[in-house]
Amino acid sequence: MAGLFDPLRIRDVNFANRVFVSPMCQYSSQDGYANDWHLVHLGSRAVGGAGLIFTEATAVLPEGRISPHDLGIWDDGHIEMLSRIVSFIHEQGSIAGMQLAHAGRKASTRRPWETPGTVPENEGGWKKVVAPSALRFADNYPMPQALTLGGIQEVVSAFAAAARRACQAGFRVVEIHAAHGYLIHEFLSPLSNKREDDYGGSFENRTRLCREIVAAVRSSWPKELPLFLRVSVTDWIDGGWDIEQSIKLAGQLKRMGVDLIDCSSGGNVAHAEIPVGPGYQTAFAEQIRREAKVMTGAVGMITSPVQAEHIIRTGQADAVIMARELLRDPYWPLRAARELDQRIAWPVQYLRAAPKGAQPRVPVDLKSFESCFEEQHGVPERRDRAGSSRRRVPPVVDREQRSEKSSSKHPTSN
Repeated sequence: MAGLFDPLRIRDVNFANRVFVSPMCQYSSQDGYANDWHLVHLGSRAVGGAGLIFTEATAVLPEGRISPHDLGIWDDGHIEMLSRIVSFIHEQGSIAGMQLAHAGRKASTRRPWETPGTVPENEGGWKKVVAPSALRFADNYPMPQALTLGGIQEVVSAFAAAARRACQAGFRVVEIHAAHGYLIHEFLSPLSNKREDDYGGSFENRTRLCREIVAAVRSSWPKELPLFLRVSVTDWIDGGWDIEQSIKLAGQLKRMGVDLIDCSSGGNVAHAEIPVGPGYQTAFAEQIRREAKVMTGAVGMITSPVQAEHIIRTGQADAVIMARELLRDPYWPLRAARELDQRIAWPVQYLRAAPKGAQPRVPVDLKSFESCFEEQHGVPERRDRAGSSRRRVPPVVDREQRSEKSSSKHPTSN
């Protein structure tokens, strides 16, 4: 049985270990652009030795941000700084991943350290908050507009375009965010989806948007590279989305080309009572892995090396996807390997502080992905020594779309 610090291969990508950095919102962008904070935040976790480093939930449309300060990937201008971050991550031997997201009815809200509630337009918020149905998440959240069929197709297309931009920036994993009460989850759950058309009612209809987005992203994302999907396995409310539906959906998505299900829970019902505790969602990862026969990631209150090692050794999940513990300790993988008496490579700059016999980091070798750009985007990729694209690639959008850039950048004008 594999261990926490054994490598993991998914499609043509080799992860040095099974400690993955979960997407964690930083609420530190302007107009969706990454900056030095993101370089240091993500780069320090790569120095710490995690096998996969995810960006925070990255909005595929400006109105799909949780707050006005979310990271974005709806514009070609976002690529340049992201590619710099990706290059540094790959130099450290970690894999760079991006989570693609749309906040749905939980958009245009304040940052966690601010007074909770809707951000008004005069403070950078926007009116175009959308959902499957016109049902607000809570009294202090925006009242959303029910998406039209045309609006649904705009969202699907935006996810596909975002995946292409992520590829151009050099990311080697994308994850679709279908959890935590954001747009895709809102469609999945009968508690938030009251539609009477082809996108509401039955399981087949409620999962239609999710499947359409997966199909669009998979067709836009290189076949050599992994595709993950995060799902809230249960709403923790009777009559809502639940584990049985999650297992059924996971099996369908595996056949569509999703490689790993990132198993979280909750977030769609404000009053849900969630039994939070150490490893409280790990059983979901184990059940989906066993019954849907798909790789899974365990997430939620995983803090100690022994706990994480146990999850992997006992076959409950293929990776642990850690969040707050890695905020507390960016070098957790280095410490965990020492506690578990396992080998892990160290940055050459830090070798003098490493355990005896530790080996220096080797940059990620991405030679096998040279065809990624040429075959799927018609752009030959030129890579630096770390395997990350450092050249500005032709834009995803055409000239007609670019002429609308100023209006799409500011959702209040829509």
